[in-house]
Amino acid sequence: MPWGWGTDRIEECESSVMETRFPTSGGPDVVLGLQRLSFAYQNLSEIPYDPILLQLDTLEILDLSYNFLDESPALLGGLEKLSTLILDCNNYNAHVKFPYMPSLTTLWINKNKISNLPIIVEEISCKFPNIKFISMMNNEAAPSYFNGGSLTQYMDYRQYVISQIPSLEVLDDTEVQEKERALARKTYRMQRIREGSRKRKELHR
Repeated sequence: MPWGWGTDRIEECESSVMETRFPTSGGPDVVLGLQRLSFAYQNLSEIPYDPILLQLDTLEILDLSYNFLDESPALLGGLEKLSTLILDCNNYNAHVKFPYMPSLTTLWINKNKISNLPIIVEEISCKFPNIKFISMMNNEAAPSYFNGGSLTQYMDYRQYVISQIPSLEVLDDTEVQEKERALARKTYRMQRIREGSRKRKELHR
């Protein structure tokens, strides 16, 4: 597959990563000290913070995929060890506001309602300064053959994201090569120079 994970690949990774599934109803059998927690496929419209925040000191991987979530996950900022956040197949758009989380290195936000690439990339870059792995497939902002995008659109998308997030190592299913990183920096540096020149000319008219 030339670019992008298929659904089977995403589900395979989710099932291999997530081991502990937590009932949304809670109950007396609360398990503390979990490193991995999944609330996938539970028809949630709100993030179940109560059981999540019980794992404040230990949680590293959180799966909230395949629900109906669209609220900004503000309270997750208290999870100081969280490294992986999976939000696939929800209703998030580009204006989602994440908490500042320097521990986060992996974000999956495939198949949501993200249409504005610069806004979501700026949010990710600012709030997750150590992010290394991002997957945004099947969003309007991430054109690929999955959603009718052309190869040129896909390459432009990759170059933009890579140019804005220097720490990125893998975008979608493809490792960021050093040649690709250098080209992305050069392309968007030249674009900023051209835009600056155009603005200066407009000011002097």
